[in-house]
Amino acid sequence: MTGRRIPPRVLTFAPLVLTLATCLNARPPATPDISSAPVASSPPAPPPMADAGGALAQDAPPEPVKELPRGGRTIFPEHRLVGFCGTPGAPALGELQGNLPAKAKALETRAAQFADGRKILPVFELIAVVVQGYPGSDGKYRRRVVDSIVDDYLRAARRSKALLLINIQPGQSDFLSEVKTFEPYLREPDVGVALDPEWAMKAKQRPGAFWGQTTGGAINDVAAYLSDIVKEGDLPEKVLVFHEVVRSVVKDESTVRPYPGIVVVKSVDGLGPVGSKIATYGNLMETMSAGVHPGFKLFFDEDTRNGSHLMSAKQVLALSPKPEYVMYE
Repeated sequence: MTGRRIPPRVLTFAPLVLTLATCLNARPPATPDISSAPVASSPPAPPPMADAGGALAQDAPPEPVKELPRGGRTIFPEHRLVGFCGTPGAPALGELQGNLPAKAKALETRAAQFADGRKILPVFELIAVVVQGYPGSDGKYRRRVVDSIVDDYLRAARRSKALLLINIQPGQSDFLSEVKTFEPYLREPDVGVALDPEWAMKAKQRPGAFWGQTTGGAINDVAAYLSDIVKEGDLPEKVLVFHEVVRSVVKDESTVRPYPGIVVVKSVDGLGPVGSKIATYGNLMETMSAGVHPGFKLFFDEDTRNGSHLMSAKQVLALSPKPEYVMYE
């Protein structure tokens, strides 16, 4: 990643030398007749300043307003977010891996089904911190993708005029520490964050053997951090998603609140047949805090086992509350 720095413009002010001419032995002028004197014109404007190279100084052009990929600076209610998630080399973790241009076209086709009066804003949710079943060199049970992968996904998202979300499965690390490692990307106007609390493990807990857990306070810490970035960079609104599969993975959820410039989305991750998913969605929406937006996840594999089928866009939009973020894994 490279940032742009505008070098300071140095102005050298050349002193103005005024020469006064005097006339010796001149007779004092007669008192003028002010009744017939012409009205004096405005004094001439001072000459323009010159820079060190002698060129006339000009005002720097204003910075262009930073906007979302498809225009504007606010997420809701103008848009509905529809996305794919995934990470390279792990098909089981979602569709968003492999041939990214092909996946982007497939996402665009699916997303179009959700256009019910809102503009569609596609989302690439890259699992950038991936939980592991072994501790690794630092004992944190997670690995981070390298920057070159994030770069690839960001380029692909921009070609599709989509948002990129950095998904965090922290293992025995913590959300805020992991999010901060991606700060250069988060200073971009089209990059947000998604949190996976079910993979936030306590000390001595191995992923897969226990449900992970986070707190409303931990989610708020990430929101506050992102809010500062938005303010400092005069960025458009950023998306912060937290995925929830059962109530126990987010403790004190009632404390979750939106921060300036941050749109918080609670995405329900229920698996299985249609009836079960709808019931899970209704149950978890009961604990959603005021100001948080509803989201819903669909699974190409788990939702279609044992003769079940993937919910249609019409079925998803019939949920109450209507999801504002629809994610496919």
